[in-house]
Amino acid sequence: MSTKTNKLVTLDEYIIQAQNRFPGATGELSQLLRDIGLAAKIISREVNKAGITNLLGVDGSTNFHGESVKKLDLFADQQLISALDRSLITCMVISEENDGIVRLNSQGGKYIVYLDPLDGSSNIDVNVSIGSIFSIYVREARFDPKLEESDALQPGIRQVAAGYVLYGSSTIMCYTTGIGVSAFTLDPSIGEFILSEDKFKIPDHGRIYSINEGSYNSWDLGLKNYIKYCQEEDDETGRPYSARYIGSMVADIHRTLVKGGIFIYPSSRRYPNGKLRLMYECNPLSFIIEQAGGIATDGSTRIMEIQPKAIHERTPIYVGSKQNVEKAMEYLEKYDEVSA
Repeated sequence: MSTKTNKLVTLDEYIIQAQNRFPGATGELSQLLRDIGLAAKIISREVNKAGITNLLGVDGSTNFHGESVKKLDLFADQQLISALDRSLITCMVISEENDGIVRLNSQGGKYIVYLDPLDGSSNIDVNVSIGSIFSIYVREARFDPKLEESDALQPGIRQVAAGYVLYGSSTIMCYTTGIGVSAFTLDPSIGEFILSEDKFKIPDHGRIYSINEGSYNSWDLGLKNYIKYCQEEDDETGRPYSARYIGSMVADIHRTLVKGGIFIYPSSRRYPNGKLRLMYECNPLSFIIEQAGGIATDGSTRIMEIQPKAIHERTPIYVGSKQNVEKAMEYLEKYDEVSA
């Protein structure tokens, strides 16, 4: 559920109106969100014409994680970092495409931004929805002005804003500053993000589960039995649930936010600590889901309470509607007790 608006409100207008509700606000976070919105417009334009501008395919390199880098990955990374550098209020960026921290020109800037510049990039060449994810923190004040990686190792509960941009049948920017979730749809005819959903609320229960079932044999027993539960017929609970898995976390989370249900990327034999990155995938999207009324956990701990040990740390994740995630946790706890 969500609250729709009939009045056309642009992203810039909405951000300024929100800022004006807080006396003493400096406007820096507002500027940061507008910078990300501008970069998203540029990326959206290139995504929509990638097939005719030679931006499809790989560029021949691999990133820090050993993954092939797509041309659009690099383009999105460059656009977002450039936009954040221009405003001189961000001191460092951590991106999936870079090994360590990226120090910006204003090392006295107060914000630290995590980026997944183009999530789901394996889907680029087959024209399936992809997205950008961002997570914003405030740098801790300390005597030594030198920027260190440790400055960026903050738990998700300290995010001051987070969001994503989904490049699909339309381009949607969805973000939160901790007072609810709002979504904006890009109107290409005027080049502006227009408020389309305010006070987004995820349904308490959904009939969709999202997981890569190709890894079934490497799951824990509790998860296997939860998925069997989802597949059983039961008219009272509306089962069997539908299985939907896009392979782009932004797209899967956006569908979960709109329709309800659960998204799962568990630990497995291949990825014993999970595959998805805590800081620039799981934390920001968990912030969005929680602000919409949902739950996000690694199976035992709230995602946003995990104290990170590394900027590229991985984690399992169970995220979505309250009732769906709670039911999954029941199965994990039950069969964990049995195996113990």
